[in-house]
Amino acid sequence: MDWPASVAVAQSVPALPTGTDWSYEVKLDGHRMIMWRTDDGIRLQARSGRDVTTAWGDLALAGHHLPAGTVLDGEAVITTEDGRISFEAAQARAASSPTRAHRLAAQRPAHYIAFDALQLPPPNGDIRARPYNERRTALLSLLADLPANTPIQAVSATTDRNTALTWYGTLHHQGVEGIVAKRTTSPYRAGRTGAWLKIRHADTIEATVAGFTGATRRPRALAVRLPDGRIALSQRLPTALATRIAPRLVPQPGRASTQNGATYTPVSGEIVVEVVAGTTRHAAVTVVRLR
Repeated sequence: MDWPASVAVAQSVPALPTGTDWSYEVKLDGHRMIMWRTDDGIRLQARSGRDVTTAWGDLALAGHHLPAGTVLDGEAVITTEDGRISFEAAQARAASSPTRAHRLAAQRPAHYIAFDALQLPPPNGDIRARPYNERRTALLSLLADLPANTPIQAVSATTDRNTALTWYGTLHHQGVEGIVAKRTTSPYRAGRTGAWLKIRHADTIEATVAGFTGATRRPRALAVRLPDGRIALSQRLPTALATRIAPRLVPQPGRASTQNGATYTPVSGEIVVEVVAGTTRHAAVTVVRLR
């Protein structure tokens, strides 16, 4: 496999699918992460492809127990004192300098919840073409050999839809934001795939950043590409959110326009944010967090 790996993304649906060929996993509110165990050590990759190893040094240290040649897909999560999974804590860690990240790790260590195995040690190699149920078995076998106190764990999964719905209805307060259904016969395909379907509690949607208004170092608003294809300007960004997003913006020459005629500076790369968006063309769009 070549660095960085392109990740699979679940499609949002209003209800979980039925049938005997689905497995259901809890969807945790953390930071998507690919864990690479190389011959030289550990590299941690964000969904965007960035190297985030320095921000998650505790997980990198734990990853050394994996055999060389392993590549996992999963979620980095941090829990609060009351045991709730906190996206805000994970976001604070991800946005920290190496020194601050080390300090935060000492206060609240992270866990890596693995939900897929993309590559196994030789002689197996890349297993993304294998069906989900085989990759799940390989993942569980791999993690069974780790130390008992490892922060690297397999995500909870079931083939019983009623159990999944019980999880969905009772675990929200613990930081479980939804359920992901995965077709057991499906390979691992990068990009948005109908083989992975998700239902979520949050009334937010994911959008990609097409551009921004204001200065690069202090963006005033974002131009976001919504799931229906239209590009809309968000409402004014809070200072804290603008500060986190600014380093990710790579402005391109020229100006672009939304369907409503509002102009913005276009950007390159894929930045994913969560937004609350109205259903009409002129409804307000509010960016709530960087994904």
